[in-house]
Order: sequence, then C-alpha cells, then structure tokens
Amino acid sequence: MTAAIEIIPVGRLPRLDDRPLEKRIGLIILATDHTTEVDFRRMVASDRIGVYVSRIRYANPVTPENLLKMQPSLTEGAALILPDETLDAVMYSCTSASVVIGDRNIEAAIHAAKPGASVVTPTAAAVKGLQALGARRISVLTPYTIETSRPMADYFVDLGFTIDRFTCLGLSDDREMARIAPDDIAAFARQALAPQSDALFISCTALRAAEVAARIEAETGKPVVTSNLATAWACLRLCGDDRARPEFGQLMTKPYGKG
Repeated sequence: MTAAIEIIPVGRLPRLDDRPLEKRIGLIILATDHTTEVDFRRMVASDRIGVYVSRIRYANPVTPENLLKMQPSLTEGAALILPDETLDAVMYSCTSASVVIGDRNIEAAIHAAKPGASVVTPTAAAVKGLQALGARRISVLTPYTIETSRPMADYFVDLGFTIDRFTCLGLSDDREMARIAPDDIAAFARQALAPQSDALFISCTALRAAEVAARIEAETGKPVVTSNLATAWACLRLCGDDRARPEFGQLMTKPYGKG
C-alpha cells in the first residue's frame, strides 16, 4: 500500500456567480416532441441565455380531448425546471393545446410553480408576432385534422383577425408531423397562402417550419410566422435580446410589443 496522499484545501471558498448564465428560459415540451429543443438551440441558446427543458406526459392522437389532458401536468412540469430557482421566461410548447387549454389557464398553472416568470405560449406569441408585422388578414396552415384545426380558427377570429384561407394536412400523430420534410412544408405553405393575406401562420411546434420560414418569405413576398419562430422571438425579446436576425425571417427583425 502506498503512502497516503496529502489532500490540500485551498484555504477559501470559491467565488460564486449569481447565475451560470445571465438569463434562463424554461421549456415545457411534450414527451413526444422532436423539434422544439432543436429549434431553440439554433435560434435562442447562447453564452448569455440558457435553455432548460422539462417534458410532460402526452399520448397521441392529437385531439382536443387528449390535448386538454396535459393541463394538470403544467405546474409540475414548470417546477421541475431548475427547482427552487427563478426563470426569466417559461414557454409551453404546444400550439393546439394552448388553444384548447387557454393562454390564461396555462399562465396560471405555470405561475403556480414559477411566479416571477414571463409565460409564453405559441398562440399568444403568434398573435404578438402577427401584430408586430402589421398583419390583420392571415392565412393559416396546420398539420392537424379538421376537428383539431377548428378551435384554432375560432381563436384567431375571436381576436379580430380575418382568415382568408385555412389549410390543414389531416395528421393526428405529432411524431409524424415532425417527420414532414421541410421542402414539403414550404410547398404546402405556398399553396396555403391566399394572395390577399398580410401574412401566413404555420401552426405546430412539432413542424420543422421555422427552418424554412425565411425561404417561404423569399418565395412568396409575405411574412411568415411559425409556432417555434414566434416563441423563440418572444423568449429572446423578453430576455432583452433585441438583435435583428433576418436569416430567421422578418419576425426576428421586429421589437416585442408591450402588453
């Protein structure tokens, strides 16, 4: 046996920063989600902004009834993100569920665990994004069935938007939605955009639509808002990142409005 190795204490405690990173964004995403984390790594995460993820139970198919079942999990999902620590923003990453559960109910559930955080939903972020772009007449593209799409149409109409064209792809499994090729998303988007619309909204956080938003804009000459583009924009602006990043689309050049 060798002689005992002396272990030397340094004589003082390490200096601790207030936070490892200046800003913290929490994501509550579905257990089946393939896309949100990837998009937020690409568009949001940086040396200044940390993105922290919690997954909650979800089972297909995508129906209003199944979407509503996630509501009781939201508070626990938020609480599991850096427990007992504050977050600057928390984003619940499901567009169709945000319509069914309701933006205010989601905010209340998340605030029960993270009372100081700004709460972002894809629907509310999309509305703010469309308003920032000056859009009142919109076209909408969803991957959902008609049954799941209809409440979303009502949501936008109730908020004063005119829907010129609403197109749905008829899928009911969010894992299949994540597998739609970006080239096909762009092709469907061109078909879905009515010429008289001010902008196109592409719904669903599972869709890889954010990566082709700028391309669709270049091809159509109209602004494009996607679920993940809208939430990324909202989270960045709420964390004080006001940089214009046109490579992601026109929305990423706009300020975040008050209220």
